[in-house]
Amino acid sequence: MIRRNLPLLLATLALMALAWGVAPAQAQEEAVAAPTLPELQTAIENAAFVSHNVWMMIATALVFIMHLGFATVETGLTRAKNTVNILFKNTLIPCIGLLTYALVGFNLMYPGFADGTGYEVFGFAGFGLTPPEGGMGPGYAVSGGYTYWTDFLFQGMFAATAATIVSGAVAERIKLHSFLIFSVFFVGLCYPIAGSWKWGWGFLHDMGFYDFAGSTLVHSVGGWGALVGAIILGPRLGKYAKDGTSNAIPGHSFPLATIGVFLLWLGWFGFNGGSVLNADPTLTSLVLVTTCLSAAAGGVAAMLVTWIMSRKPDLSMVLNGILAGLVGITAGADQMGPATAVIIGVISGVLVVLSVVFIDRVLKIDDPVGAISVHLVCGIWGTLAVGIFGAKAGMGQLMTQLTGVGAYAAFTVISAGVLLLIIKATLGLRVTREEELEGLDLGEHDQASYPDFQQTYIKSYHIREA
Repeated sequence: MIRRNLPLLLATLALMALAWGVAPAQAQEEAVAAPTLPELQTAIENAAFVSHNVWMMIATALVFIMHLGFATVETGLTRAKNTVNILFKNTLIPCIGLLTYALVGFNLMYPGFADGTGYEVFGFAGFGLTPPEGGMGPGYAVSGGYTYWTDFLFQGMFAATAATIVSGAVAERIKLHSFLIFSVFFVGLCYPIAGSWKWGWGFLHDMGFYDFAGSTLVHSVGGWGALVGAIILGPRLGKYAKDGTSNAIPGHSFPLATIGVFLLWLGWFGFNGGSVLNADPTLTSLVLVTTCLSAAAGGVAAMLVTWIMSRKPDLSMVLNGILAGLVGITAGADQMGPATAVIIGVISGVLVVLSVVFIDRVLKIDDPVGAISVHLVCGIWGTLAVGIFGAKAGMGQLMTQLTGVGAYAAFTVISAGVLLLIIKATLGLRVTREEELEGLDLGEHDQASYPDFQQTYIKSYHIREA
């Protein structure tokens, strides 16, 4: 068959070659004509815009996965009987956060302050999401180009994180509906108003306050809320003896806690790396290096301190040491070199261990997961570290950083305290003694994460009470 059609095939190929060879010279020139300079510039701008936007969407996804990390850390470091309750809270927080941020938060945080006037404390650009003119093009974002939608989603993921931090400190004893109502106002109003002072080009931005990715704006804002919540709620039943001795209440799953920390570390690639706000390879790679070195140094430092203090290495402290290093570097990850990042991480790892012991044994504040120490204490340290090691290090920058820390402390403590006290006076904050002893899984949800184990535990509890 092939041999029979071979002459026809050869003739066809010959005709094609002849047609190609005698094509007009003008047509050949048009086919290979080089693009004009304006066309080339447009193509380059479009390629850069796409790369920046894609990176920012990847960073958004990485920050989103941090919510799973928070959920598993908090679950692992608390008791099995409260697992459903903790997972429920951490599932609803990003849902509430995104909706409230879309409704009011985004336009509270970025109200369109006129940079340079020095008195921008509050502003509001309107309800809902309305892309501005040019919001889908390269000229929208200040730092390189991505769409309005990408901007909203990336910032919205940050917003929900603040309430997640509070969740850990008030775990195992707060009413579910009370916490959810608190989260609506904390994420929808408190966080974005405070955030506008720096990232929205408000008065702290004008003063020169610097917080690259949120050691203060995200972590210590959440940490101040966590501190106020833990104080108002009081400790869990059995946490402190009558003589003031602190009783350890171990978490039920170190595997879950460890998985959570590694998910959070992964998410920080987007949290800090995305805060470059473009796909600049030099700055983004530097930020990822300083972030990882600080996390590693924090984990090693926490291990050494706990090994010296208790003669045994403590996994929970190492996990919190890694998180402490991540929080500590977040304010200045773009301004530090590798050696400085290690120093910041080491100090963060030491601080978190000493802070956990001090808050638990001296202040008698019950924080089941160490959220106050990780996010508040190390968030403050990381913010001040910018004034010590950053690009404009010096007494002037250090005092500016301290002013920012104080402003956020005053605003968050007052706003979180007022919210929680109003909820306490109206709906109540704390579950009943019986619900706390049996577990919030049954008291708040009538569900169990580990049904066989929890049913056995409940039967033995009722036998003891009888």
